[in-house]
Amino acid sequence: MVNTVHIDVVSAEASIFSGEAEFVVAPASAGEVGLFPNHAPMITTIKPGALRIKQVNEAQEVLIFISGGMLEVQPGVITVLADTAVRGHDLDEAKALEAKQAAEEAMKNRTSDVDYAKAQAELSEAVAQIQAIERLRKHTH
Repeated sequence: MVNTVHIDVVSAEASIFSGEAEFVVAPASAGEVGLFPNHAPMITTIKPGALRIKQVNEAQEVLIFISGGMLEVQPGVITVLADTAVRGHDLDEAKALEAKQAAEEAMKNRTSDVDYAKAQAELSEAVAQIQAIERLRKHTH
């Protein structure tokens, strides 16, 4: 019998995923964290990136792009409260590339530090989406 942990991924819009996992990899603020069953309790912020969930008896990992939020690990359950969450197969590469280009332009043509910081955050999110799409493409081909 495989040891598992329950994981819930929710965003402001909807519940994105709920189920059992062998392990989870999340983009924590300090770097990627690998979470296995019986992991020590913790709370951390998460940055834009790919949340990977390895389900029991599934060869393919579930990939969910998250734009940031909070991660909580408690005995037997992992909860991801994402600002925005999109299943990997629903990501739009053209839209992400367009957002990246727009953010780069905004950084060049900034009129204030606030504009620059906003553009930098948008660029970070677009790059993370593109990386998630590339990771998904590698796993499906």
